[in-house]
Amino acid sequence: MAEPSSSRDAAVAAARLIEDHKGEDTVVLDLSGVTTIADFFVIATVRSAAHLAGLHRELLSFFHQNSLRPRGRHKGHAQKGWLLLDCGEVVIHLMEKEQREFYDLERLWFKAERVYYWSKSS
Repeated sequence: MAEPSSSRDAAVAAARLIEDHKGEDTVVLDLSGVTTIADFFVIATVRSAAHLAGLHRELLSFFHQNSLRPRGRHKGHAQKGWLLLDCGEVVIHLMEKEQREFYDLERLWFKAERVYYWSKSS
């Protein structure tokens, strides 16, 4: 995989990695015109705490290989059903179905545009 050259490329590459590792309903939201907290959110549903932990490991490996540095420690915990990885311009939310339905981040950030991308599993 080519090294991401922009925050958009990094968000799309992370979404593809998540999809390729069985993440479900992966969405990339472009927040650049909506807020200053991040340029992009990547939101995906995971099947279980073990699946969430596995995706977390894959993403950390991806970050390391591409010289991306998550800010601080990740927030949340695999056993709680929601993990947030803050990479500055890109924030990744891995959520179990119940948490995703309850918090409904896509509705909360309804003004953000969806970024369409292709992955092997699409």
